[in-house]
Amino acid sequence: MRFRFADCLLDPDRHLFLRAGQEVHLEPQVFALLALLVRRAGEVVSRDDMIAEVWKGQIVSDATVAARISAARRAVGDTGRAQAVIRTLPRVGVQLLGPVSQDGPSAGDPGGPRDAGGKPAFEIRMASSADGAGIAWSSIGDGPPLVRAGHWMTHQELDFDNPVWSRWLDRLGRGRTLIRYDPRGTGMSDRAVDTISLDKLVEDLDAVADAAGLARFSIFAPSQSASVACLYAHRNPGRVDRIVIYGGFAQGSEVRDGEIGAAMTQAFGELILKGWGKPNIGAMRCFSSLFMPSASEAQIQSFIDIQVASASPEWAARLRSVCATVDVTAILPQVDVPVLVAHALHDSLQPFSQAQVFARLLPNATLLSIDSGNHVLVPDEPGFARLMDAVDAFLAD
Repeated sequence: MRFRFADCLLDPDRHLFLRAGQEVHLEPQVFALLALLVRRAGEVVSRDDMIAEVWKGQIVSDATVAARISAARRAVGDTGRAQAVIRTLPRVGVQLLGPVSQDGPSAGDPGGPRDAGGKPAFEIRMASSADGAGIAWSSIGDGPPLVRAGHWMTHQELDFDNPVWSRWLDRLGRGRTLIRYDPRGTGMSDRAVDTISLDKLVEDLDAVADAAGLARFSIFAPSQSASVACLYAHRNPGRVDRIVIYGGFAQGSEVRDGEIGAAMTQAFGELILKGWGKPNIGAMRCFSSLFMPSASEAQIQSFIDIQVASASPEWAARLRSVCATVDVTAILPQVDVPVLVAHALHDSLQPFSQAQVFARLLPNATLLSIDSGNHVLVPDEPGFARLMDAVDAFLAD
């Protein structure tokens, strides 16, 4: 949703702010403050509200809050004396003055019906994998098909209630038919399965593509699904149009790091088995923080909640073990489709060097670095908009 006020335009989804038609760079906290004010235009926003939204509940000084308000005023062409756009009510809060209009969905937002809460309406269906395992899948939007390959801990019913995954899906579904599914043994897919391997995960992707009636499609492949997507494209020449890899790895930790990687796999397994389903136990919080070290407390908690809802601790540990032994480097030179390889420079879970492996071995790959330390980009960091804009441009070619 884009907001227009005074001579300004603010697009939270693209992290874009324009004044008089010219883009103005805003520090993330200033952008978040303006987004809060336009959403609550006409209301008085208290200091506590600002701290909860902009600083995620962290303790900050009055001087820090005042500095961000002053920066927001400068951005909209206002001053502390004139206060024509942003007004301060001493000891009460601040208020955005004047009318605010909404353009409706930003260009290319997911189409189709939505429920009373604004979430896209969809039907959950079951595909049958080669060994009979049931794979839960659904689709939203209209346009060229994009399959979001199954990755760590999703849930067909709960994804759109999650403040992180819902924003990912909204952006990926713009102007496209987005097909998503839960990996075997997780989410709403069949939990009564006893076999998991890289080959089985490839078969699950194939089952969903067949069930959705896709003759040719693109794949968005984050993290563990990067190797799945490449192996699928290798085995099904001509069926995959393009691949976007984000935060992926061609070699699991045990392959690339030997004994150290094996020790890490064991440590991860112990963290999962000891802390799964116990969000207040340090083991679970420690494990989840590796995915999003700079996330807010609320974002970390939402990530913990969806993991616990999506799989048993035993299955999660087995899935981590499968990821640790992946090695698709031998087939990458034969994957002759355009690939965008994006990766956070300071990824705390999968090293950027793995993106370089993909870019070196894939014959038609482009490398994109994201300035972040998060393996899972959080929607309010600038890198999220950078990634999604790059995905849009790549898939539109």
